[in-house]
Amino acid sequence: MLEESVQVQRVVMPGSGVSSWTVLGDDDAPVGPIEKYLTYLTDIDRSPNTVKAYAHDLKDYWVFLQHRGLDWREVRLEDIGEYVAWLSLPPPGRAGQVAVLPSIQPHVAASTVNRKLSALSAFYAHHARHGVDVGELLTTWQVPGHRGGWKPFLHHISKGKPQPRRAVSLKARKKLPRVLTVTEMQRLMDARDRLRDRFLLALLWESGVRIGQALGLRHCDIAAAEREITIVPRNNENGARAKSHEQHTISVSAELIRLWGDYLHCEYGDLDSDYVFVNLFAEPQGRALSYPAVYDLVLRLRRRTGLDFDPHWCRHSAATRMLRDGVPIEIVSKLLGHSSVTTTLSVYDHLTAEDARRELQKAGWFTGREVSW
Repeated sequence: MLEESVQVQRVVMPGSGVSSWTVLGDDDAPVGPIEKYLTYLTDIDRSPNTVKAYAHDLKDYWVFLQHRGLDWREVRLEDIGEYVAWLSLPPPGRAGQVAVLPSIQPHVAASTVNRKLSALSAFYAHHARHGVDVGELLTTWQVPGHRGGWKPFLHHISKGKPQPRRAVSLKARKKLPRVLTVTEMQRLMDARDRLRDRFLLALLWESGVRIGQALGLRHCDIAAAEREITIVPRNNENGARAKSHEQHTISVSAELIRLWGDYLHCEYGDLDSDYVFVNLFAEPQGRALSYPAVYDLVLRLRRRTGLDFDPHWCRHSAATRMLRDGVPIEIVSKLLGHSSVTTTLSVYDHLTAEDARRELQKAGWFTGREVSW
């Protein structure tokens, strides 16, 4: 197989012990240009999962370059167009082992192609900033026109000069976030007897925290009297990440705090650990619960409930419930730990026409009209 010559490999950074990822070439040595960029991402404290995603995207590109016999510094825009077409092929088609009929569905979605192109654009931009001559790849140059009211920062300095934009992108259908109904969530809760697992599910459902944020929780982050949970970005022994670099506090219900107390009293006991979620029913006991352990829990829940459940659905569900209950989007954005309201709007603009009708009825829009017809 062609792709076996280039591999993604997990590494541990010397000194810090931080996990990262690299891409190995056919000589089993790191691919230099990719290694420099991934190291930069790790140095600026990007999540290991983010670095891993970039590594896989750039690995695919390097496989394509090898297949075409291209130097990464001499690629033209036409080659990127071929790369997009190549990505749509199944692995045997990419390797040239079989002919692929035009009627075959693309192997990857348009959104995935756009993500890979975005990673590629960032990779080239990084090397261009460090003096590598990569020409105007992935960029078109346009002189800004007079239409539109928006102007970029320092527009008065760059006015009239060409501005870069990514030239290649596919029109992708927006994927709506999956939201759990109350009935579905109850099925998940009823499928677990262990208080630790019930508390984890309840925390995700009520607060909307990410699974990485939950796994990184320490007991000192929970203020029982105030009914508050604080998300603190920190390095965790289980590799859990808070993602957001800013600390933020979330108000929770008295019921959730009571469930935490029951969990500590009945299952946690005298374990000596700072972590809220730990191994209780598998070795090593007391060790912070890991992503693989949660994935095993998810698989069990899927089998027992028949739901193709993912923990992130709880986050989407919490945000959607808040918005439908009239919580201002600025507050929802802050509770979710988003960097801006724009991020929240881009994800949660899926509220339906029925949601709009409900709010219009509440405001009396369909009654008491001054004009009859």
